[in-house]
Amino acid sequence: MHFKARAGEKLADVRLQGALKKLQGNFVKGRADRIAELDNFQDIRDAAAAIRDRTLAHLDVYLETFERNATARGAVVHWAETHDDVNRIVNEIAVQHGVRKVIKSKSMVTEECGLNDALIAAGLEVVETDLGEYILQLANEPPSHIVAPVVHKTRDEVSDLFAEKHQAPRLTDIPALCREAREKLRPHFLSADMGVSGANFVIAETGSTLIVTNEGNGRMVTTLPKVHVAITGIEKVVATLEDVTTLLRVLPRHGTGQSITNYISVTTGPRGPDDHDGPEHFHIILVDAGRTKLIGGDMQEMLRCIRCGACMNHCPVYQSVGGHAYGWVYPGPMGSILTPTYIGLENARDLPNAATMCGQCHVACPVKIPLPDLLRKLRERQFEQGLKPWHEVAALKLWGWLARHPWLFTTAMRINARVLKSMANKSGMIRSLPFAGGWTDRRDFPAPEGKTFRELYQAGRKSGA
Repeated sequence: MHFKARAGEKLADVRLQGALKKLQGNFVKGRADRIAELDNFQDIRDAAAAIRDRTLAHLDVYLETFERNATARGAVVHWAETHDDVNRIVNEIAVQHGVRKVIKSKSMVTEECGLNDALIAAGLEVVETDLGEYILQLANEPPSHIVAPVVHKTRDEVSDLFAEKHQAPRLTDIPALCREAREKLRPHFLSADMGVSGANFVIAETGSTLIVTNEGNGRMVTTLPKVHVAITGIEKVVATLEDVTTLLRVLPRHGTGQSITNYISVTTGPRGPDDHDGPEHFHIILVDAGRTKLIGGDMQEMLRCIRCGACMNHCPVYQSVGGHAYGWVYPGPMGSILTPTYIGLENARDLPNAATMCGQCHVACPVKIPLPDLLRKLRERQFEQGLKPWHEVAALKLWGWLARHPWLFTTAMRINARVLKSMANKSGMIRSLPFAGGWTDRRDFPAPEGKTFRELYQAGRKSGA
């Protein structure tokens, strides 16, 4: 995934660093303010985690219940074991209904699958309708955040992009830019044959899908076209509508810093004879794509995730490098666990180490996922599988050998302390550290006093200090 190289590029990107500051004001402070509204926040958080655990413990039962109830209400439920299966099923639905244009609401699962490319390759027109995703489609870029996909772009960049792609006068006022996008998207809403959405949750007791949005595009996608396809991971199932109401008390607060989002849309079956709107055909695709590998294992707690993005908003690493550095669909702490789990640890060696282990992500998670512990388990797995860099393994073996020979260890530490002391400048700082240039490229390293801790401790005892 080349995280280290990408991270270095992003740290040097002044424009990106300015754009990422929006995380602090919009999301971090917003979450804190909204949580302060709740007198019993920790109780709600405990309840939300328990709801997710209860569903995962009986995942097969709830999925079958959902399929039975959704089918009874006229929906067609499909099961997709792989990403390729998702693309094949959607293409088959499109052929069955003579679809030529597809409009999409934001869906991270379809990003996993590369659905847009698959549909375009099949000759279909695909239009993203979430404002952020629409901007990224024009720019031919992937999302950098699961909630705010275009957080890495500035207003000036969007202005330039719209002027170029729309062949229109350059606008800089945000409401004017939104109106320009709305006017471009409206004809697509009215002419599309198929709408594709994700689902924040699927509800077993009613056979319904639910999406949470702040833009009206979600409801346009799910009601105007004659065919609606909802695509979501199997872990998104919850037992009851009552369970959903608990989860909805934490999702918007942690995701966007709102008490509640503008739209909560529940879809149950296709349009009935007495309905004024809705699709004629409703298909639901339940996606595995590596999720069942986590069931019953030491990574199962990761399946609690409700995709709020709070872990990345509060992560000092994500705040510094943004989402594209992580190399796949899911960035931040959640991505550092999901990506190696889904695509193979050997294909994402840097990501389990792309964290400071400060614990902010665990504290911020609304469903109490122990993210640092899971990252630590992946690091252990890396070592066991021989996936750590050879020089890191060699250095640890050398340290281990020295630690088993106390006299040699003490001698080496004394020499090291004195050598580092000799490298210090007049301020007592080391400007460049051999074999650790990454530490001193952008900051100085404080030099020791020329003695080891044991020497200083013994001297202190003798002097009575």
